[in-house]
Amino acid sequence: MFYVIKMGWHEEGTTCRVDGALKRALAGHPHVVVDRLSDFARLFPETGPREPGPHKLLFAVNLGVGGMSLGFARIIAYISLHPRCLENCTGSVVVDGEDELFTKKAGREMIFMANRSGCAFPGAPLVEATGSLYNFNIRAKIQGIGNQEAYENAVAQLVDKLLAFDGAPAPEGGRHRIALFHASSRKTSNTLLLWSLVRKQLEPAAQIREVSLRNGTVVDCRGCSYEACLHFGEQGDCFYGGVMVEEGYPAIRESDTLVFACPNYNDAVSANIMAFFNRMTALFRTDYREFAKKRIFALVVSGYSGGDIVAEQVIDALNCNKHFILPPHFALMETANDPGSILLNEGLEQRVKEMARRIAG
Repeated sequence: MFYVIKMGWHEEGTTCRVDGALKRALAGHPHVVVDRLSDFARLFPETGPREPGPHKLLFAVNLGVGGMSLGFARIIAYISLHPRCLENCTGSVVVDGEDELFTKKAGREMIFMANRSGCAFPGAPLVEATGSLYNFNIRAKIQGIGNQEAYENAVAQLVDKLLAFDGAPAPEGGRHRIALFHASSRKTSNTLLLWSLVRKQLEPAAQIREVSLRNGTVVDCRGCSYEACLHFGEQGDCFYGGVMVEEGYPAIRESDTLVFACPNYNDAVSANIMAFFNRMTALFRTDYREFAKKRIFALVVSGYSGGDIVAEQVIDALNCNKHFILPPHFALMETANDPGSILLNEGLEQRVKEMARRIAG
C-alpha cells in the first residue's frame, strides 16, 4: 500500500505550494492520503492489527514561516513514542518551506525518527524546497527549465524511485561483505569496544574488513573542479591520495554493507570520519549507482548526550547526499564516558544482538 502522509496543510503561514508538485508526482499512482494524526495512529499502531505490508510512505511536510508545523510535530511525537510503528515500511520525504532555512533540518529529523521506528529509506530520499526555490538553481540550469518545474521533476522522480525500491540486493553467496570504518584508539574507545561485541555476533556469518582512518592523515576535500574530481574518480583515485585511496575506496567498492564507528566529538562525528565522508565524492561521481545498492549502519557512542545529532549527521552525509541505503534502525546509540564503561549499560547485550541481526539480515 502507498500512503502519502501530509503534515502542515492549511496552517498559519503556509501556502501549500507543494500541492502542485504532489499532484503531478502522484498522477497514475494509486495512493491513500493520511492527513490526520488519528488516521496515522490507526494505520500504524505499535502493536495490534494493521494492514499487511510492505508499505511505501511519502512523508510530505509543509513548513510555515519560521520552520514551524504543528502537524509535523504531532507525527514526530507519535513516532517517537511508538518506536516499532513503522516496521516493514519504506519511506521518502518532501519538505516545502516558506523560508530559506529549516527544510533540511526538518527532512533529516523526519528520516531519523521514522528510521528509529523501523522505516527504511532508499538513497537520496529527500527533496526540499526553500521559500525562494533557490536550491533548485543548478538543477534548473542543467535541465534548461525554471526552478518550479525542476522542483516538480524532483518530486516526481522521488516518488518513482520510492515505488520501485525493493531494498538492498541479496548478498553474494549468502554472506554480507561488511566494512567497518573508524578513527579511534582500541585502548580507550568505547565505540570500538561496542563494535567488537557486534562483530562477535556477526562472525563467521559475514566477511568483515576493518579500516582504521588513524593509519594515515585523511586530508579533507579541498573542492577540486567537477572535471578533476570526475577524472580521478574514474581511476578509483583522488588528487589527495593517502589512506582514503589506498584502503577506503577499495573497502567501499568490495563491500555491500558499511558500518561506521562514530564517537561523539563535540556533537559531531570526528574530523577523520567527516573528512572520509567528504572524500567519498570522487568515487561517488563514478559509482553512485553502486552506492545506491549498499547499506549503511552506525555505532554512535556519546560521553554525555547527543547521539541523535551524530546519527542525523551520518544520515545527511551518506543517505541523503551519497545515496546509500538506510536500513531500519540503522544506528545503535549508547552513552558511555570512562574507557570500558559501556559494558555496564543495562540491556546492552540484547541491543548488540539485535544490531548484529539487522546487519546480518
